[in-house]
Amino acid sequence: MVTTPPATRPANPRFSSGPCAKIPTFSLDQLSDAPLGRSHRAAIGKAKLAEAIELTREVLGIPEDYRIGIVPASDTGAVEMAMWSLLGARPATMLAWESFGAGWVTDVVKQLKIEAEIKTAEYGEIVDLKEVDFDTDVVFTWNGTTSGVRVPNGDAIPADRAGLTICDATSAAFAQDLPWDKLDVATFSWQKVMGGEAAHGMLVLSPRAVERLESYTPAWPLPKIFRMTKGGKLIEGIFKGETINTPSMLAVEDYLVALKWGQSVGGLAGLMARADANAKVLWDFCEGRDWIANLAQDPATRSNTSVCLKFTDGRITDGAAFAKAVAKRLEAEGVAYDIGAYRDAPAGLRIWCGATVETSDLQALMPWIEQAFEAEIDAQAAVAG
Repeated sequence: MVTTPPATRPANPRFSSGPCAKIPTFSLDQLSDAPLGRSHRAAIGKAKLAEAIELTREVLGIPEDYRIGIVPASDTGAVEMAMWSLLGARPATMLAWESFGAGWVTDVVKQLKIEAEIKTAEYGEIVDLKEVDFDTDVVFTWNGTTSGVRVPNGDAIPADRAGLTICDATSAAFAQDLPWDKLDVATFSWQKVMGGEAAHGMLVLSPRAVERLESYTPAWPLPKIFRMTKGGKLIEGIFKGETINTPSMLAVEDYLVALKWGQSVGGLAGLMARADANAKVLWDFCEGRDWIANLAQDPATRSNTSVCLKFTDGRITDGAAFAKAVAKRLEAEGVAYDIGAYRDAPAGLRIWCGATVETSDLQALMPWIEQAFEAEIDAQAAVAG
């Protein structure tokens, strides 16, 4: 039993799943080149936005014939933009294995009122992708930020599919190898794996998605911030840095700094390796203890970014209260902030392991989790009398 505080503390206790930890080398001085007080439509603003798009393409290895746009309202805005603009031309299939995927189901069925086949899985599992009809338009999350599961690969998605694949990839981009040839739409936000600032989303469109946009007009009206075509043609400027609404040039600069840091640690391969090493610390910790486990059932589908853990000790009488108490103890000690499970997810801990987190900080955190667990078990026993 751990009775004294561990000797080592995480140098950075920020393990939130969004906004996530800044890059390890971050300082405000790195943002000094931001064109503050300048229009995003001025040459300098356009140049910064275009650079952000091209660096994104370079780091992620996105094909040259795919469009990349910076859009409003973070990943949520990007997903909504795609669904409202593209769905309705064919039958749809909605896949959900965590809260955000469930939200996309609600939007499609209740707001757009599209008849869709809905396939769901419990938290910690994913649906069988081999049973999905990819001749329909399929909407899914690649990495379950609130459930700690991910799609292991794109093998189940056929190259000759008739439908579009619309993928919310916000906790996967920059940490997992996304198969771009299997994704017609991919969305993500800056504040996840790259530790950027919130409110800006990225929308990646394949040529097939562009073809749909130019050949199909939805039956419902589109808000201005969702409109990607004019006169039946793609508004190319959106994908060259001419954003639909005003972006924060300070946030753009911060994203550029993070992208260049990503290049400095080995690009996508280096970023993935950092996330893999981080997640392994948690996986190994769980393997060596019988009172805590990974929420993800199958090792092949375990996320390497948003790792969700559950307490399995039979002495725990109220799982939700216990998990909250452990998280509160860790925050009070200043060793881990914002690691409680998502409000709609099973009780437990959710610890971000993306590339901006240092492995040494996660290694330092593990003994603190063990101490907090044992202290809360003792506290529960004392109350029980």
